[in-house]
Amino acid sequence: MTDLLNSLAVYLHDVFVIKFDGWVILGFIAQGFFTMRFVVQWIASERARKSVVPVAFWFFSIGGGALLLVYALYRRDPVFIAGQALGLVVYIRNVYFIIINGRQVSADA
Repeated sequence: MTDLLNSLAVYLHDVFVIKFDGWVILGFIAQGFFTMRFVVQWIASERARKSVVPVAFWFFSIGGGALLLVYALYRRDPVFIAGQALGLVVYIRNVYFIIINGRQVSADA
């Protein structure tokens, strides 16, 4: 059991101390943006007492997705790159629809 705990301590030290650089900081900032989209959506839905996707959700999605894509490119992770790049297409397309159609109220409102 002691060996397991020592190995875990060494691993956590390597990840959070030795490898903690500007890229890791960028990754955490990007993840913060990406997480904020869920917080914004949750708050908007709670206020409306129904499921709502506010415009800010899409802007946080673009910001977080773009920063995470930069981070994924640096890490050279093809799965991470593909996921973020394809997600950005969806986020940008939704903002495009919002811009050209204006903000619309849902059909059941």
